[in-house]
Amino acid sequence: MTLHCGLTFDFDAMSVWLGSYKSRNPSMISRGEFGAIAVPRILDLLKKHDLQATFCVPGHTALAYPDLVRRIDAEGHEIAHHGWVHENPADFSEAEERANLDRGLDALQRAAGVRPRGYRSPSWDFSTRTIGLLLEYGFTYDSSLMGADFTPYYARRDDAFDSLTPYHFGPNVDIVELPVTWLMDDFPHFEFVDNDTFGLSAPSKVQEIWQAEFDYAYENVPGGLYSITMHPQVIGRGHRLMMLERLILSFKQREDVRFTRMIDYADAWRSANPLAQWETSGAPQATNGCGRDTL
Repeated sequence: MTLHCGLTFDFDAMSVWLGSYKSRNPSMISRGEFGAIAVPRILDLLKKHDLQATFCVPGHTALAYPDLVRRIDAEGHEIAHHGWVHENPADFSEAEERANLDRGLDALQRAAGVRPRGYRSPSWDFSTRTIGLLLEYGFTYDSSLMGADFTPYYARRDDAFDSLTPYHFGPNVDIVELPVTWLMDDFPHFEFVDNDTFGLSAPSKVQEIWQAEFDYAYENVPGGLYSITMHPQVIGRGHRLMMLERLILSFKQREDVRFTRMIDYADAWRSANPLAQWETSGAPQATNGCGRDTL
C-alpha cells in the first residue's frame, strides 16, 4: 500500500518570538523576518518537484505578509490555522482562547480569502478545552498531538488526569488527528534560542534521522502518513533547503509513495474510517485511540 508523505511548513514569522518566547527584543523578533525570504524559495522548490504541501499560518503572519499567504494559496497549497500570534492556548481563559481562534480565522480570511479546515496548535500546546473548541468551530483535522507516529486516529475530548488517580480516557470525536513529534520538527534540530534550545545540527545528521524514519514507515506502516514539520525561517537556510531536496528526491525514488496535503489525507482517511464504524470495530478506547484501516 501507498505511504503518504506530508510536507508541512509553519510560517510563524515574527509571531513565534512574540507569542511563544514573549520577546520584545528587536533583534530576536527580526529573526522571524527571514521566514518571508524563505517562503518563495520553498514555493519554488515545491513547484520544481510538482508537489503540494500544507502551510500552517498564524493570523499575525497572515496580516504581516498577505501577498505571500495569497501566493501559497494560489499555488494550490493548503493553509491551516496556527493560532493568532503563536500563543499557548493553555495560557488563556475559554473566552480568550475563542478570541484567538477567531482572530486567526479572520486574519486568514482577510489576507487570502480562506477558511481553514485544519488546525495545528502553536508549539503543539493545548488547553483542556481545545479539542472541544475545534469540534465546535468545524475543523476537520488537527495535527498537534503525539499519540502515534505514522497512523492517524480520532482525537478525544474530556480526558481527565492528575497525579493521584488513574488516567481517564474521554470519548473520541470527529476530528482526525494527524500526529506529530519533535523528532520530525526542524526547530529543535537546527534553531538556537538559548542554552535550553541549542540546535545548529549539521543537516547530514537530520537527514539521517528523517530518512530512517521514512524507511521504517515505508516498510512497516503501509497506508500511513509520514509528515515533517518545518519552519521557513529554519529550513529555508541554503544548506538545509538542499538537504530537504535530497530527501524529496530519495522519497520520490521509492514506489508507492504519494505526496499529499494534510487535508486531503485526513478526508480520505475519514472516508475509509467513519467515526461510528471505527469506534465499534476494535479501535482501542483505553490506550491512545490509534488504529484501524490505512489508505
